[in-house]
Amino acid sequence: MDILQIIILGIIEGVTEFLPISSTGHLIVVSHWMGVAQTESNKAMEVMIQLAAILAVIANYRDKFSLKHRELWLKVCVSFLPIALIGAIFYQPIKMLFTIEVVAIMFIVGGVVFLVLEYFYKEESAQIYNVEAMTYRQAFWIGIAQVFALIPGASRAGASIVGALLVGLSRKASAEFSFLLALPVLFGAASLDLWKHYEAFNQKDVFILLIGFVTAFVVAYMTMKLFIRFLERFTFVAFGIYRILFGVLLLWWWV
Repeated sequence: MDILQIIILGIIEGVTEFLPISSTGHLIVVSHWMGVAQTESNKAMEVMIQLAAILAVIANYRDKFSLKHRELWLKVCVSFLPIALIGAIFYQPIKMLFTIEVVAIMFIVGGVVFLVLEYFYKEESAQIYNVEAMTYRQAFWIGIAQVFALIPGASRAGASIVGALLVGLSRKASAEFSFLLALPVLFGAASLDLWKHYEAFNQKDVFILLIGFVTAFVVAYMTMKLFIRFLERFTFVAFGIYRILFGVLLLWWWV
């Protein structure tokens, strides 16, 4: 992987990780377009841009990392448990789903879900406008919804946001809880990949790794802030439309 490729993938990771449009799906597609082979070295580089996304969450919500907010983090842990358990049990079968066709179909399905949900959703009927006020039961059901993100193209952010909207969170609160929930999910995935591919790291790749890390961090940090501002004025309809169009394009291109 060269410098331009790692910059592109860093931008893709930074933009898509926290939006409901599937970072995994985009990374699979863009890597395929650029001819980036899934070598041990390239997988190790992808771990670094995931770690950058984790740091972006910490930087944006650093005020939440105190004992004062320990109950919020307990709710995050409760929400994380379903995907951790299912992901560990069905790790190998899930890996077999990482194909362009599956990604395309899940893009379309996810887009339709968002459009249908937004048709019926009323922001004024939301019960929770602050993530601190959500219950453990709501956190658990959001975690159940997030399990669908194990299917490539479904989107971790998208699945958790849909779950949050369905249990009564506002659009903004849904997005913010999705950001926080990304921490254990990304950390778990990155730790596993790092353990599997640590031997692929070498000194000659340090500069490229650093560029990818910084790119992903800066883009992810700004994307989170802009996404929250977007939701203060708009809905998720645009993301639903984008998902459908992108999925159709993939099916037309590859199938």
